[in-house]
Amino acid sequence: MKKWIVIAIGGLATALLLSLVCASDNHLPAGETVGQWWWFDRSALCAAMCIVVGTVLFRKTACPDFSAAVSWSLIGWAVVQAVMGLRQLYGFSASGHALYALTGSFFNPGPYSGYLGMVLPVCLHEYLRLKTPVRYVAGGAALLMLCVLPAAMSRSAWLAAGVSCLWVYGCHAGWGQRLQQAWQTKRNKVLAVAGISICVVCLAGAGLFWLKPDSARGRLFMWRMTGRAICEKPWTGHGTGNFAAAYGKAQETYFAAGDYEAWEERVAGSPEYAFNEYLQATVEYGIPTTLLLLAGVTVCWQAGRKKKRYGCCGALLSLGIFAFSSYPLQLPVFVVTGCCLLAASVTGNSRKGWIAVAVLTGGIGIGQFAADREAVKACKEWMNARLLYQNGAYDSAGKAYRQLYPVLKDRAAFLFEYGHGLHRQEKYSESNQILEEAALHSCDPMIWNIMGKNYQALGDGTRAETYFLHAVHLLPGRIYPYYLLAKLYASATYRNPEKLKEMKHIVLTKEPKVNSTAIRQMREEVNRLE
Repeated sequence: MKKWIVIAIGGLATALLLSLVCASDNHLPAGETVGQWWWFDRSALCAAMCIVVGTVLFRKTACPDFSAAVSWSLIGWAVVQAVMGLRQLYGFSASGHALYALTGSFFNPGPYSGYLGMVLPVCLHEYLRLKTPVRYVAGGAALLMLCVLPAAMSRSAWLAAGVSCLWVYGCHAGWGQRLQQAWQTKRNKVLAVAGISICVVCLAGAGLFWLKPDSARGRLFMWRMTGRAICEKPWTGHGTGNFAAAYGKAQETYFAAGDYEAWEERVAGSPEYAFNEYLQATVEYGIPTTLLLLAGVTVCWQAGRKKKRYGCCGALLSLGIFAFSSYPLQLPVFVVTGCCLLAASVTGNSRKGWIAVAVLTGGIGIGQFAADREAVKACKEWMNARLLYQNGAYDSAGKAYRQLYPVLKDRAAFLFEYGHGLHRQEKYSESNQILEEAALHSCDPMIWNIMGKNYQALGDGTRAETYFLHAVHLLPGRIYPYYLLAKLYASATYRNPEKLKEMKHIVLTKEPKVNSTAIRQMREEVNRLE
């Protein structure tokens, strides 16, 4: 009886640690993650208390296996996500994003698919490992996830799930030993099969590329610009949270040189993330630190593989593949799950291991609880202030933003709204001060556009032109900064007929990504400028 109580306590503690996958709060800004961190703080404290109670009351009872607890907790939460996804697909509940029908409890389908793809190899491992009827629970969970995963249309998740499941099956089937034997006796056949496999992989990759060609080109271009940002500070990095600013500078420099293809202008954007965690980590922390982190993960993964914890290792492999073309580690659920999987790879049923988990998670929960609670409160007040901002009550909104600034001054969206509201109030110098800070956390060209308008209103045409050109070079495919330059060159204080003619031609002839009423109105207004 005591054994089952201890197992239940361990399972409950692990499920609490991994429960933030279902944490969502509609009263927070879309995409804001502090609510999940606050949820984790509370669940981590509860989990630590559960582990302490279990280890104190049942000192003479063997602890449950941590890797099994993590595996079944993940399967349970993935089933919840799959059911949520099915409900969204059939219209029984709303998704987390107005543009997508399927998101689970996430903000968009990408991370949702990545989460399900990460748990699939865990299900496969448990199905192959167990010889009891419980194996069919894991098999049923996998089938349920497979009903949802194709509909999310995430190529990265499909690839991650496919490779990791194939690896898990190969480990159980002993493909490694068979391959070694075949290499010794039938080397030519192995080479032939390897060649055919490479061709199949290349064809599959080409198929995935042409499924969404512009999306794939955009991702490749983004990685290229990220590489340029890495080259600026390869050893020390640009600092935590500074990816967007470093990326924006690299892309602006590239387009300013003028030597680029038309498709690059078309697919370029202003991303928050690199859509490749390895490149983003290198941008922020530098090459040595990134390699050190990868070495630590590899050591843990190898330890888990040697202990035949193929489920947890397969999940880590899936997460690692998914991280090549997405941004999972920017979301708390993947950070916490990844850490639990690493711990599960090296920790078994050791009492010391469970106590270490309790101390670590409890310490994080205590250390971050007050700050995260304050941030959550501030974000909810920001949502109320945003309603004032969106309805044009800029004076009232400005007072609210001023009070929230000390807590939310590291959030680009908050700073942009605050700075833009000050611009609307004609407080141009104050607006520029806030927008300068926003530019340190974002590569959105609208920041430069508003700052240019501020300087134009202050009578400084030279600086206004400089900032409008920043926006032009950052995203040359956008028409709005050319329109602002045309108005600047037509103004009495900074008139330049030749440049005005050039800007008018660009505004009237440049093909926009999406035709809209705003584009038509800008063209009509520019056409009247002389």
